[in-house]
Amino acid sequence: MTTENNPAAVVDWEPPMPPTDLIFDDGEPLESNRHRIAMNVLIRSLQQFFADRNDFFTGGNMFIYYSSTQVRNRDFRGPDFFAVLNVDGNNSRQGWVVWEENGRYPDVIVELMSPSTATIDKGIKKKLYEQTFRTSDYFVYDPFDPNSLQGWHLDDNQQYQPLTPNERGWLWCKRLGLWLGTNEGTIDRETAVWLRFYDVAGNLVLLPEEAAVAQAQAAVAREEAAVAQAQAAVAREEAAVAQAARLAARLREMGENPEIL
Repeated sequence: MTTENNPAAVVDWEPPMPPTDLIFDDGEPLESNRHRIAMNVLIRSLQQFFADRNDFFTGGNMFIYYSSTQVRNRDFRGPDFFAVLNVDGNNSRQGWVVWEENGRYPDVIVELMSPSTATIDKGIKKKLYEQTFRTSDYFVYDPFDPNSLQGWHLDDNQQYQPLTPNERGWLWCKRLGLWLGTNEGTIDRETAVWLRFYDVAGNLVLLPEEAAVAQAQAAVAREEAAVAQAQAAVAREEAAVAQAARLAARLREMGENPEIL
């Protein structure tokens, strides 16, 4: 029966409900311990940078669900790092479900490549993030290759344009207002060249533990400066007392022996 002969069919029809039987853990580990650390460095440093804000979400190695077809096909996409701005940061999320987030997709994505994933990260995934997600800024980096950083920004024509590095080799993430660059150091007992955020002035965006150390060092520096100021004040006072004593002695000498005038 056609809808023309049965108007109620039009009235009663409703779009299919989004799937509810979502899987949030595929049991697949990250490529290596260094990849895991690299992911956590990006997540935790951004959380530290936005510590006074509650209008963002950042995660990694989490499923992003964006269509019923994707769910049916088990075509999961879990970026190693992503950030979404202007959302409720209080919500607890096992993954990012677009239809439960008012249609919001990640604003920034970083894939931590390996030789086995580089082609996909710079091919299929890049196309997905450009054409379906419309993710503003997309970056790829291999934690074992310090020269592998690449990035793209979505232009006004909704196409990815490659980002040009600055003189330090950093790439500008317009959506976050931060630089992405490399920094050699030891984190969680592993020494490597890590992908890190830098603020607009070029300062490293610190991890919480790095910020705590910096705050402690600043407190010690302030205390040492206060001690130095106090010591300088005492020295000035002692110098003034000594000068007064010399002047008094001189006056006494002049009083006892006017001929020295």
